[in-house]
Amino acid sequence: MEREGEKPVKVLRRILESPGVHQGPACFDALSAKLIQSAGFRFCITSGFSISASRLALPDTGLISYGEMLDHAQLITQAVSIPIIVDADNGYGNAMNVKRTVKGFIAAGFAGIILEDQVAPKACGHTRGRKVVSREEAVMKIKAAVDARTESGSDIVIVARTDARQAVSLDEALTRVKAFADAGADVLFIDALASKEEMKALCQVSPNVPKLANMLEGGGKTPILNPVELEEVGYKLVVYPLSLIGVSILAMQGALAHIREGRIPPSGSMPSFEEIKDIVGFNAYYKEEEHYATSSDQQP
Repeated sequence: MEREGEKPVKVLRRILESPGVHQGPACFDALSAKLIQSAGFRFCITSGFSISASRLALPDTGLISYGEMLDHAQLITQAVSIPIIVDADNGYGNAMNVKRTVKGFIAAGFAGIILEDQVAPKACGHTRGRKVVSREEAVMKIKAAVDARTESGSDIVIVARTDARQAVSLDEALTRVKAFADAGADVLFIDALASKEEMKALCQVSPNVPKLANMLEGGGKTPILNPVELEEVGYKLVVYPLSLIGVSILAMQGALAHIREGRIPPSGSMPSFEEIKDIVGFNAYYKEEEHYATSSDQQP
């Protein structure tokens, strides 16, 4: 149970230390993060794939910049109180860029940060043509992230991701995550593992360091396991990167088809106007507004 006023990073650290596997859907804007929090999830992540899609209408191929991502992401942390782990791609450059990236996301209020080892331009780990930097450079970037955390006086959770499974081999990916743990990473993540056996192999590396599973919906390379199965394999965190953006796209396409035919979306396919107002905060706003009311605000 979270304590009122507790910093998000402390909450996330406590989640990592608590029994079981913990689910974190991916948000792509402030509203989706707010919906995740309202649904009772204890943490969430940002999805670079989904933010690139929603903000730019472009693929997750390294086209979105650090400044754009930071500007967008800090609006998300302002909207909710649950811990958020930010997708920081490959840190937007070399080790020095990584330090700036980590410090920027710390200042923006994130509880965790995912850093990967792809070359630039990076792309979604389940797409073709993945390439990674050398193991030495990858480890050095994690060390830079740890140094940035120390210099900031923060305790942000560093999630170290490798894409070496698809780019090189499973053995190389396993070697890298072990080196990431030795460099100070708090959570280990190999993207695009291709079987349950490969997932088990990850969870046997540095057994005291939590592992993150990426359940890419709709046809990714990794088998979809339920939370009970993931806990049995050895995972601590599980994220769902495309669920919210995916159902949003389908819902919008359906609504547009109805409008094109001269109709509005059918009852039950969208909230009522009153429900929408409540979701985005009108009722809370009105209640707080009363606290500052003056005599001139009274209606005749």
